[in-house]
Amino acid sequence: MNDKETTGHCLCGKVTIHLEGKPEKIDACHCASCRRWGSGPFFTLGSTRDVSIDGGDAVAIYESSEWASRAFCRNCGSHLYYFLKPTGQYMLSPGLFDDIDGLNLEVQVFIDEKPSYYSFSEDSRKLTGAEVLEMFARLQQAP
Repeated sequence: MNDKETTGHCLCGKVTIHLEGKPEKIDACHCASCRRWGSGPFFTLGSTRDVSIDGGDAVAIYESSEWASRAFCRNCGSHLYYFLKPTGQYMLSPGLFDDIDGLNLEVQVFIDEKPSYYSFSEDSRKLTGAEVLEMFARLQQAP
């Protein structure tokens, strides 16, 4: 992996995602929608706008809320990203990318929705659903 671009792909290889730069952190969302989507927390490489996608015809997009959409490969079903509409930011699935070992879990969101059957040992910032929704509301009001 070079410092200028990080490349990942879905399970079948029909979708390739190019991320400008090197990822710096991992975040996790424990909301009910993310857990229903993947049967566990949704891990992300933080958020970025600097993304390009090859194989867009294989990308299926689900409008999951007023403020976000989720994308997956329509061929193999790999989760690709969560897209935050007010900011144009992508939260990319880290499992798509090779050679990103060494990143730390920085933030857990919707911590109040996390079920009791799993927990992480890493010390990370934790935000409740109300705190996250408040941030989204501020983003939607921003010019």
